[in-house]
Amino acid sequence: MASAEVASTAQAKYLLIADDLAAQIRAGTLAPGDAVPSEADLMARYSAASGTVRKAVAELRTAQLIETHHGRGSFVRSRPPVQRKSSDRFRRAHRKAGKAAYLAEAEQSGGKPGVNVLFIGPVDAPPEIAKRLDVPAGTKVLARKRRYFRDGTPTEEATSYLPWDVVKDIPEMFAENPGGGGIYARLEEHGHTLAEFTETVRARLATKPETSALALSPGSPVFHLVRDAMTHEGRVVEVCDTVMAADQFVLDYRFPAGD
Repeated sequence: MASAEVASTAQAKYLLIADDLAAQIRAGTLAPGDAVPSEADLMARYSAASGTVRKAVAELRTAQLIETHHGRGSFVRSRPPVQRKSSDRFRRAHRKAGKAAYLAEAEQSGGKPGVNVLFIGPVDAPPEIAKRLDVPAGTKVLARKRRYFRDGTPTEEATSYLPWDVVKDIPEMFAENPGGGGIYARLEEHGHTLAEFTETVRARLATKPETSALALSPGSPVFHLVRDAMTHEGRVVEVCDTVMAADQFVLDYRFPAGD
């Protein structure tokens, strides 16, 4: 058989497997949360090579019918992505009600949120962070690194960088739980009233450490989001550097039409 015919046959095979599994998912034979049969089981069931089976599973993942967790396998998606509404998530009313943005969003999507604090302490500001904070590179700042979960699955990692002179006299900033409303509520309580947030977002492939941290499959996409929190005086009092599993979020923005 010619190489072109072999390639065509292999493509038809993995699409047939993907279509069959997709039909089972839509019919409920494979229910939300169910494990997708293992690679060995699929190879035996469809008399297919491992590469063909992997392509079929990748096709389902691209269609967002399944999600793959490193070391655990693939599962039928059981929940919608978190709807991240930029126009709503940083409302002062939420902070006053004691709600941190991610926890409120995860609950609204029907998931059980969680957070692990990975690091809190002084660091030398990386060049890009220093530029955003308008301080010299290497200036001491406070870093707060967290990993967020929904229903036990890691969804994002975020590191906040805050000017040392702003936080040094706010003890809650050095605690794992800074209290209701999160760090923005503590900043405002100490006179740093927030006026504006700006975000820069780009999509890219996850790095190897990010793949491990967020339990992603190799080659999975992520959103890399960097946010500045600015006061009424025009000072940036926090830069938040966040990596998000792209299949877990919908980024929803609203803009005024202007003149």
